[in-house]
Amino acid sequence: MRHDNDVKAVTTIRAKAANLVRAHLSNPRRVMTYGLLAAVSAGTLALAAGPTTAATAQNTTPAAAVALAVKSADKPAAKSTATKPTATKSKSTVTSSKHRSTSKELRIKYQAQPNYYWCGPAATRNALSATGHNVTMASLAKKMGTTEAGTNSANEITAALNKVTGTNKYRTTEIPTHAVTTKQIDTLKRDIVATIDDNRAVVANVAGTGTDTAGASHSYEGGHYIAVHGYRDDGRQAEIADSADPNAAHYWIKTSDLAHWIATRGYSH
Repeated sequence: MRHDNDVKAVTTIRAKAANLVRAHLSNPRRVMTYGLLAAVSAGTLALAAGPTTAATAQNTTPAAAVALAVKSADKPAAKSTATKPTATKSKSTVTSSKHRSTSKELRIKYQAQPNYYWCGPAATRNALSATGHNVTMASLAKKMGTTEAGTNSANEITAALNKVTGTNKYRTTEIPTHAVTTKQIDTLKRDIVATIDDNRAVVANVAGTGTDTAGASHSYEGGHYIAVHGYRDDGRQAEIADSADPNAAHYWIKTSDLAHWIATRGYSH
């Protein structure tokens, strides 16, 4: 009979404990306030676990039960085996590159050539003024070996540009035949853009007739040198500083037309 009474008493305690836990767990603020709820809850769970656990609880003193419950409450929670979603960065389709404007013009201090054969020194002087170099046409004519027959080729222009600037940045590119290829036009466009983006002007040796974007023709059958100090439309058009005529000192020309104008000669960039 005593055993039955003990079981009945344990059942009553379990019921009261469970009711107490439910009453307090229904209010989150109470959970925060009463620290012993964790112990009571753990004890209740131990009693509800089954016959073996209940039997153990019968032989445990109230103080020991509380201590056991507190110890159980202090154990870290078991790690979840569920896979956490990982954030994946989408690969951008936009190429990270340095921003470049589709147009740029260098300011030059324009001077016209004083005679018919100093177009090489004049174009070179105008180009150098874009980088702040103040040199005379006479000094450049001497450096390039210019005579009344003119300046031999773009190679002499390149050498003078490098000597004045104290660098080896300038080089010569030739378009050796009358048949101009798409590749040569694209190369000229890239060279003009790259050189002007480097704040340097290009000097081109042209021959024959070139037609600007306004429809005006510029004819130099014996050959001529011009400075290129600007581009627009991503290099599809180039700005010319022409020392031959102060009344037409600056004009724009399609880069493809400029390439045909340079054909059989070269340019310094």
